Amino acid sequence: MSFARSLWKLLVGIKDLLVLIFMLLFFGLLFAVLRGTPDPVLGDGVLVVDLDGVVVEEAQAPDPFAALAGQPVMKEWSLPDLLAALDAAKDDDRVSAVALDLDGFLGGGQPAMEEIGEALDAIRATGKTVSAYATGYVGDSYQLAAHADEIHLNPLGAVALAGPGGSQLYYADLLDRLGVTANVYRVGTYKAAVEPFTRSSMSDEARENMRALAETIGEQWREDVTKARPDAQIALALDNPVEAFGGSTDLAARARELGLVDALTSRHGWHDRLAELGGADDDATGGFKRIELSDYIALETPRERGGEIGVITVAGNIVDGTAGPGIAAGESLVEAIEKAGKRDLKALVLRIDSPGGSALASERIRLAVEELKAEKDIPVIASFGTYAASGGYWVATAADEIVAPTSTLTGSIGVFAVLPSFEGTLEKVGVGVDGVRTTPLSGEPDLFAGPSEAADALFQAGVESTYAKFLALVAEARDMPVDRVATIAEGRVWDGGTARQLGLVDRYGGMEEAVALAAERAGIEGEPTLHYIQRDLGFAGKFAELLGGEAQEEAPADAFARIAGRPDALLARALDTADQLIAGPSLQARCLECAPVTPATSKADGRARLRWLQGWFG
Repeated sequence: MSFARSLWKLLVGIKDLLVLIFMLLFFGLLFAVLRGTPDPVLGDGVLVVDLDGVVVEEAQAPDPFAALAGQPVMKEWSLPDLLAALDAAKDDDRVSAVALDLDGFLGGGQPAMEEIGEALDAIRATGKTVSAYATGYVGDSYQLAAHADEIHLNPLGAVALAGPGGSQLYYADLLDRLGVTANVYRVGTYKAAVEPFTRSSMSDEARENMRALAETIGEQWREDVTKARPDAQIALALDNPVEAFGGSTDLAARARELGLVDALTSRHGWHDRLAELGGADDDATGGFKRIELSDYIALETPRERGGEIGVITVAGNIVDGTAGPGIAAGESLVEAIEKAGKRDLKALVLRIDSPGGSALASERIRLAVEELKAEKDIPVIASFGTYAASGGYWVATAADEIVAPTSTLTGSIGVFAVLPSFEGTLEKVGVGVDGVRTTPLSGEPDLFAGPSEAADALFQAGVESTYAKFLALVAEARDMPVDRVATIAEGRVWDGGTARQLGLVDRYGGMEEAVALAAERAGIEGEPTLHYIQRDLGFAGKFAELLGGEAQEEAPADAFARIAGRPDALLARALDTADQLIAGPSLQARCLECAPVTPATSKADGRARLRWLQGWFG
């Protein structure tokens, strides 16, 4: 009876806890709805482009539980929204100047920076001042600042221009210590996505590919910044930082001597400058008339709900199943494409910013685009973002033409699968494995004893079959012989400029050029109108928005913290790679070299993963 009473109390306690959680959620939602925050009213003044967080092609829905708990989250700015806001500000008489606040900016990829830079140049061409400020400038933030009229640096700040390149983690020795076997099935000499699981260092082929990419992308960054700021000693700061800064006792003053910045200004002093540009307002934050970027985007640049050209965004890792914006989930995107088929569209632009992922999901998305194109008899143009590689390029084969910036990462035409098995782990702890089989594939894949030769052969055949399908799709789409595609495939990644020379891309340009090409092919006269086919946020996403779920992380306080970036986020990305190994043997068309420029993860997430890692080693 004592046990029964204890069990009953436990069940009642669980029930009470669930009821409490439900009531908290219900009343939180009710409060948010009843609060009914009115739309902001825009006045005139300085448009404050405060880019805390990262710039992405498609922002993910906020986490509702993080919103409820008040946990810090990484802010994501949608590139299309940001470009639309800057374009509107160019001709808006209420906007007297643009303030580019880069103190919390964590990057967003070179093609995106180039497009934002062009938008800033267009604003300057109208006679409006663009003023930039940061405590520490690094690659992406300095590339944006170079397109400003004036660059302000905190007197305790610094400029550190490093160029592309860096380290990649390799897990072979760790897996060996743990007794885990990474059974790898791959096609492609350059398919480096599996190397972290099989090697302790980079292969010569991967190094060759990575070096070529880094040098090309770095040169394009140098050209863009030098053109925007010709009097700055960019080459010295990049190629010989010790000579540029090594003997200096004041890094900020030295940055000004090199022409990298224009003024050494405290944040308060910068606000005084903005008051000169847009007018003083003692009641406003900073003491100047200001227009907040989020308000401006919401009121002045709404996504068009009707138009002649549809836009489908394939952003993030390509995965099977369903997901909200920011993740290229196969079933969700197929549903969005089918929704587009119900519209009276004259053309479709497929905006791709993805390193790839599931081969199955990539094919599902490609087939949906092909069916829409055939059903409505409309042209389809692919527009590449920071990367459109592996599965991203697979999807692009459905397009009639491909438009890409020279700095995009594309190609990576190869396929792999990784299947972990734990025979070594069990041996280390003294656990034996045995059993019976009735066929060569009984009990396969055997994750305890390791896959059999028959299972190995079957998985390898599956990878090779998918690779042959990939080659055939590219050959048909690009009007090339399969043998020719095979020579430029092998999993190798190309920059956009080389990709065009190889025939993988048709034209250079960004989204604007892709829309113009779609309008031309569809016979649309005048300025085309767009219809963004957006996925539903779902209840959780809408709930988080109602709660105002943007508890923003604090930006790094000093210049060296800004330059160091996010070590916890890099750790989280490394552990994500380990998660992918454990996830098992799905066929992947994914690009290792196309890892996100800045991992969009919160401090809470990074620290939670660190605790998980510590659990492995006590």
